[in-house]
Amino acid sequence: MNKACRQTDVLVIGAGIAGGTAALRLAEAGLRVTLVTRAAELYESNTYYAQGGIIHRGPEDSADLLVSDILKAGAGLSNPKAVRILAEEGPRVLNEMLIKRLNVPFARAADGRLDYTREGAHSTERILYVGDLTGRAIEEKLVERLQQTPNICIMSRHSAVDLLTPAHHSRDPLDVYEPLSCIGAYIFDQETRRVETCLAKFTLLATGGLGQIFLHTTNPPGARGDGLAMAYRAGARIINAEYVQFHPTAFYHRDAPVFLISEALRGEGAKLVDERGRPFMEKYDPQWADLAPRDVVARSIHHEMLERGTDHVYLDLYTHMPADKIKERFPSIYEKALFYGVDITKELIPVVPAAHYFCGGVWVDEYGRTNIQNLYAAGEVSCTGVHGANRLGSSSLLEGLVWGYRAAEDMVRRAPEVSLFPAANVPPWDDSGLHETSDPALISQDMSTIKNIMWNYVGLVRTTHRLERAIGDLRNLSLEIDKFYRRVRLTDALIGLRNSVQAAIIVTDAAWSNRQSRGCHYRAS
Repeated sequence: MNKACRQTDVLVIGAGIAGGTAALRLAEAGLRVTLVTRAAELYESNTYYAQGGIIHRGPEDSADLLVSDILKAGAGLSNPKAVRILAEEGPRVLNEMLIKRLNVPFARAADGRLDYTREGAHSTERILYVGDLTGRAIEEKLVERLQQTPNICIMSRHSAVDLLTPAHHSRDPLDVYEPLSCIGAYIFDQETRRVETCLAKFTLLATGGLGQIFLHTTNPPGARGDGLAMAYRAGARIINAEYVQFHPTAFYHRDAPVFLISEALRGEGAKLVDERGRPFMEKYDPQWADLAPRDVVARSIHHEMLERGTDHVYLDLYTHMPADKIKERFPSIYEKALFYGVDITKELIPVVPAAHYFCGGVWVDEYGRTNIQNLYAAGEVSCTGVHGANRLGSSSLLEGLVWGYRAAEDMVRRAPEVSLFPAANVPPWDDSGLHETSDPALISQDMSTIKNIMWNYVGLVRTTHRLERAIGDLRNLSLEIDKFYRRVRLTDALIGLRNSVQAAIIVTDAAWSNRQSRGCHYRAS
């Protein structure tokens, strides 16, 4: 780590829309920002892979209408205050940050006005998009601006190990009596393999989700629950962890990696069908059919697969949209599917549900503040309460944008009254007694075990017996991983393994404790 980065005003962990937005706003206000990402490339984040779009305010739309749609999708668990903030402030922040300052090239109609589309459970057109690469377009513009901003120190290929709190890490034993606070983090440099101490007035967790703890997921490799696990170990309050949203439609192919088939296809008229091309969603949700909330659609597909003894269903787009329009509207999906032998302009698309979005997370208030002083969280790692028990499509990018911005505003206001913790009181990372090298095969096998446990026992349909088996298996595995962690030198993969098993236990415990089916948490028994 650069000496200049060892002490900073704000440490931002994660470079997606939440972390990137906060870093820009903080830097523009004159604060020194250190932006850390475990990835080699700054753009590598959940944001980059978001296909569908981002909620704005459509021609026939209003804040009240959006609030109503979010509350319905959230199955009665959304936080009304947070939803109202999103609905009222979201369009303004989007205009300011993404349209005026970053010039994100959102689709426009022939007259030059913004073009809007609609997704499942939305009652009107309100979603801005850039083909089927909306997240990528946003992230590329964000990264470009971050790299041009002088008082942001960017640290790629650096993995956060643990949050620093005086109660856990201070040389002064009496600090254990002080209220919980965060003073930075231990950061692992993947190239030098050294762990450095980064002290900060404020720390923002923006590490994304945890889809990689499941066997099938639309999430990128870094979505392994790092921020959730670190926050938990530091003493942060975690809520709604049982609510893991499974996207109904991920591309299914035995030799292909899982990739998302955007909900926007169904928004444009695509229908879910069986192997004979017969639509089936109306029998599960007569009102919304293929535009039903994601949890309903995912379980409907799951039921169809069980009933018919198949390992996937199909999405019919080509009979509802001309070939040239498909290529224009969904160029990335068209090219990816074609690579694996499926021409979506003339063939049914094989799809299966996959872990997609974590609706729970680190509890935060309306400014992204956690219960730990000076620790903030924004984006998927956090739980504002907006999503409740089930996320409304295209709301997550907007939530990350709004809470990244609001967290930054709060830090700017508070910065003059907060001081850095004395560096002399924080011990350096000590790995002097560690001589073994971690075995990649062991790490890979343990990760595979976690993924299979979570997919088979804590997936779309949960039962008491499955959850009890998962808890026992995960806790035994956690003990072995902890022993392994304490005797070998760090690697990014080992850090991820430790965090993944912790995140898996958090989700499983929450699912076991909640016997009431709601939203994307479904208990069969």
